[in-house]
Amino acid sequence: MFQYSEKTKKLINLIGSGDAAYVPKAITCALNTLDQIAANEALPESVREDAAYAAANLSLSDYNDD
Repeated sequence: MFQYSEKTKKLINLIGSGDAAYVPKAITCALNTLDQIAANEALPESVREDAAYAAANLSLSDYNDD
């Protein structure tokens, strides 16, 4: 299993328990978020590049948010 950050684990627990909203089109949400990170010039270039790479790969994958 992937080793998530404490912040991500906390949100997984909140969503799983119903205390935070579940996003039904999570892949689209992730793509949009990664793209926003890639476009944020206030962040280090390495972080922006990682986000862009992840977004590009995810957009070309077999994802389906129907």
